[in-house]
Amino acid sequence: MKIAVIGYGGMGSYHASCLKEFAAGGGAGLSLAGVYDIDPARTEAARAHGLFAFSDAEEIWSDRSVGAVLIATPNDIHAEYVKKAAAAGKHIVCEKPIGLSLRQAEEMYAAAERAGVVLAVHQNRRWDDDFLTVKNIIAEGSIGEVYRIESRVMGGNGIPGAWRKERARGGGMMLDWGVHLIDQMLQMVCSPVRSLYCEYSYIYGEEVDDGFRLSVRFENGIEYLVVVATDCFRRLPRWQVYGTEGTATIGDWDLSGGITHAHVRHDDKIAGIRAGNGFTRTMAPRVGDTVEELPLPRAHAEPFAFYKNFAAACAGKAPCVIRKEEVLRVFRLMEAAERSARENIVIKEEI
Repeated sequence: MKIAVIGYGGMGSYHASCLKEFAAGGGAGLSLAGVYDIDPARTEAARAHGLFAFSDAEEIWSDRSVGAVLIATPNDIHAEYVKKAAAAGKHIVCEKPIGLSLRQAEEMYAAAERAGVVLAVHQNRRWDDDFLTVKNIIAEGSIGEVYRIESRVMGGNGIPGAWRKERARGGGMMLDWGVHLIDQMLQMVCSPVRSLYCEYSYIYGEEVDDGFRLSVRFENGIEYLVVVATDCFRRLPRWQVYGTEGTATIGDWDLSGGITHAHVRHDDKIAGIRAGNGFTRTMAPRVGDTVEELPLPRAHAEPFAFYKNFAAACAGKAPCVIRKEEVLRVFRLMEAAERSARENIVIKEEI
């Protein structure tokens, strides 16, 4: 099946490159037909990379050899292209977030369902090695029963690009990174949300959030912290996972870090230390055989897993792994977080 990429910016060019690599490596079921962008400079850039460039979107809709489209435009144009692609009978990959609101996302799925086409949202962070490694840590029980998870992405470059700073175009870090990290959270914790509290940051004075801090409590007792920052010049760990028998740290996407497993929860023989202008036993480090250091149970995703699943779903050979219900639940939680931040309240409702 041939797929056309609409939008040849950062993500569009990334997808085009990956699709070419996928096909060159023998990837079955999907090949790149070409790209389309409203910016002539991006069109020329595509041609310079040896890609076919469609003259306009109508050319894609009318081309019977194109069976699918991948939409990598700014967020506010996703809905328009999804509905037109569905009406033209094309299967669809849409970059996240699928739309600007829960209601818009529901309308887009309804359009795809009426047309009988596959609509897959590119929640690619489900295949990040660090995320899969955290899932391994929880599954193997090396730190006991997990009760707190901290997930952070941090940078010091502010909000990237122009349109991501505009509310009307779907800018802000909640829609940029929050949609990924919340999706990971809901994949990680199989329990209803009991309550949440969120704070947005506006350090750079833009009309959209340049970061946020979201704390979520689940019915099964797990507390989950999501932090996105664009004003931090020294990063905290990408992941910190707390269990009844230890703590795990993943420093960054390079899978640096490790696990400290405690043989005994409380050490009555621990020696105190001088700390600052005082003395403490409470904060003294564990020593001796009460703890052991373990390597991370590293996980690595299957190459091109998203594209493979999309091709299989379009061929009717497998269900789409990014399910509608999961995408809409992420939106419900994001909208609850936005209300929490706007009204400075704890949201207590099941999500």
